[in-house]
Amino acid sequence: MSYRKTHRGVALATAAVAAALLVTACRPGGGPEAAGSASGVPSGPSHTAASSDPTDTAPSKASGTAAPSAPAVGASPVVRASGSPAEACTASALDAAVYPAARRPAGTGTGAVIVGFTNASGRPCVLQGHPTVAGAGNGSPQHNVPLSVARTGTASPVRLAPGGRAWAKLTFVQVQGEGDGYCVSGAKPVVYPTLVVGVPGAGAHQVALADGEFAECDNKVTVTAVSAVKPS
Repeated sequence: MSYRKTHRGVALATAAVAAALLVTACRPGGGPEAAGSASGVPSGPSHTAASSDPTDTAPSKASGTAAPSAPAVGASPVVRASGSPAEACTASALDAAVYPAARRPAGTGTGAVIVGFTNASGRPCVLQGHPTVAGAGNGSPQHNVPLSVARTGTASPVRLAPGGRAWAKLTFVQVQGEGDGYCVSGAKPVVYPTLVVGVPGAGAHQVALADGEFAECDNKVTVTAVSAVKPS
């Protein structure tokens, strides 16, 4: 009898446990899925953690607004093309003036002068070459006496921006002595009120000293090539 009672008690206990398991399995959140969540392992597509999908483009707090990209180190600013190269200066584009040179040969004549050419136009232009020189009266550039020119220096293009200047130096055969002076060659000194200075392709320009005239011997002059550097 005792054996039967014990067996019956075990059977009843087993039935009670089975019923309890059945009730637990029917509860929301119960069963294996709940166990998986408790262990920290994602339970499938219902999780809301940050996605690792590379196509997910939603902005995150950490990233915020994308900062503008910094320019590359050493990058140069964009420079627009300036168009075709500058053309040769025309006669109307230039203003010319003349000044006594700081370095002149010894004597009583003019000795040497500096001629300055200014780009008076609104466009860049180019000068190149050795000037021609002629002596003339006031207001009569067409009535002139060409001087024999000895060239010195290499002629290179000089690009003049609007308002830019180029220079050339004219050195004469100096008059010697006092008063009217004399020429070492025995010729008679000549005095010109103005000079007509020509630049290849850029016309001829009449210039005069602010004070004085051009006294020289032998109708000879040495000229430098037009330069961006003012000679002394």
